[in-house]
Amino acid sequence: MTKDSLGKFKLSNANANSKLPVVGNVTEYGDIKVNGIITVSKAKYPETATHINDAINKGHPNILTIDRKGAAKRRREALSNIPAKKGFDRDEYPPAMFAEGGKNSSIRYISPSDNRGAGSCIGIQCRKFNDGDKIKIEIRE
Repeated sequence: MTKDSLGKFKLSNANANSKLPVVGNVTEYGDIKVNGIITVSKAKYPETATHINDAINKGHPNILTIDRKGAAKRRREALSNIPAKKGFDRDEYPPAMFAEGGKNSSIRYISPSDNRGAGSCIGIQCRKFNDGDKIKIEIRE
């Protein structure tokens, strides 16, 4: 477990799979309690999956805190200096629905179908969680 320059915790690649025992509905990763795991399929959403992996490898966290109420503000912050590009969506990682998103997010132009499909996939999986819950994002083949 490492802490990035912004003080956010993330699992290093070396220990990303070192899941500790589940206690109730919480899984522990080092000293962080995670309420669940959200998966993104690399086969279904290759552009989003690649962006997530690249962003995590550059220091963005893979353990995120759900905060739906602040999503619109974080999306504006993340995209404010990134112009729209015809035929593409601006994908953000971490997504705006997470407290770690916003101003310092990684932004990448990707196809609308990939971005919106992955966003829907993540949103559906997050329905069972509350604001303040921590989730881990994993890419699956």
